[in-house]
Amino acid sequence: MEDKTFQGYKGRALDILKKYDVHVWDKAEVDTTRGHFSGKILPRAENTDDLHIVMKVITGYNIGLDIETITHMKGERDPQPNFKVPEKEFPYTKGLPHVKLLGTGGTIASRLDYRTGAVIPAFSPGELFGAVPELADICNLDTEKVFAVFSENMSPKEYMALANKIGDEVKNGIDGIVIGHGTDTLAHTATALTYMCQNLPMPVVLVGSQRSSDRPSSDAALNLMHAMTAAGHGDIAEVMVCMFGPTSDEYGFLHRGTRVRKMHSSYRSTFRTIGDTPLATISRKNGVQPIKEIYNHRRKGAEREVEIITNLQDYKKSIATNNPNITRIVPTFDDRVAILYYYPGMKPDVLEALIEKGYKGIVWDGTGLGHVNKGMFDAIQRATDAGIHQYMCVQTIWGYTHMFVYDTGRDLMARGIIPADNMLAESAYIKLGWALGLSHDREEVRQLMLTPINSETTPREPYDGYLIYQGGVPEVEEFVHKVHK
Repeated sequence: MEDKTFQGYKGRALDILKKYDVHVWDKAEVDTTRGHFSGKILPRAENTDDLHIVMKVITGYNIGLDIETITHMKGERDPQPNFKVPEKEFPYTKGLPHVKLLGTGGTIASRLDYRTGAVIPAFSPGELFGAVPELADICNLDTEKVFAVFSENMSPKEYMALANKIGDEVKNGIDGIVIGHGTDTLAHTATALTYMCQNLPMPVVLVGSQRSSDRPSSDAALNLMHAMTAAGHGDIAEVMVCMFGPTSDEYGFLHRGTRVRKMHSSYRSTFRTIGDTPLATISRKNGVQPIKEIYNHRRKGAEREVEIITNLQDYKKSIATNNPNITRIVPTFDDRVAILYYYPGMKPDVLEALIEKGYKGIVWDGTGLGHVNKGMFDAIQRATDAGIHQYMCVQTIWGYTHMFVYDTGRDLMARGIIPADNMLAESAYIKLGWALGLSHDREEVRQLMLTPINSETTPREPYDGYLIYQGGVPEVEEFVHKVHK
């Protein structure tokens, strides 16, 4: 029978613990050839090696001690901790706005699973309040766990379910919605909800965290407080992403769902508005401070009418009517859409496989101004002849497709590829799936794709919409070290 006091340890690491009579969860003092370490012995992931002992040190971080360096250990028995955050009933405070927190999973609602060593979705929204009691000073909160998945497992099915849930909350008169979401595909969901939830009367704020709640450098609590402030008190009634601004905790950014991208795998300040400026900054002290002058304003006291639209005829009728009090929920999506990232030497069989499998839409991520090699031309024509809708974005991320400049671009357009202006490839992918959920008519889809809904395409890129700070340049080094990180 497995000895629970040595949970996950095996082989030589287990021998070391037994030699010094040290157990999992003990407070331990460890002498090594690399120095002395104090902390709590943690369980070991079951699928890892037998060469290290894991310790949580006083700073809150976990370290691995190489058993070859250990010269002595001493342990003091300590009961196994309870890592579950207790749920608490959220207090009601008269005069505060009413916000609904929809939980989907992700790092902002997570803990460390010591069986596998992985971060897993675990906290319910109620537990989040137990972990961040400051939320009670910001709003009156209702919570609902809609999903419990990592963001890579989000799909059109979940997008449509969230859109319908938002429609329900609009009718219920909620003052704002916060959606807890993993960061990896957070921008995709924000884009989808922008198209599916139009003319909102209140903010819908998607929020995540780059570092899980059990880490001392976690951004989860501050991001949640910022998101609740934006949802409950902010005037911007759009689908937004709320995450860290600089790497410090001075303020966060509010980004439009269609123009935001995760740009770093681990920085807390990973999200950036591409080709434009963020909507606003957000802080506990100053609240929402708009950067953009034009945005959809919160409607106070207006009737909360909601139209559920699932076909193009009703969508066009609603657009033509343009009733300012009606929120359009358009939960449509055809998932037979793919992004093809062009690379030198790409062969036609990549595209032909999609034709064979019955795909209906392709977003190309082309080089430069929107190009792919001539070896793809015949397959592109076959895709068009098969009824596949094809749109071109640029893999440079910033900038516009300009397919009239070179022969290659003109040849691609002649074969059916339509330039998508400065739409991000992720936004174009989501929008094409959404549009195909309404219609497969070529011209109708084209009109839907090229008519902006919320800045997925813009007439021009502002002078400060393209900024890349390159380390080593004197003026940038001065900025980084003396002014701001």
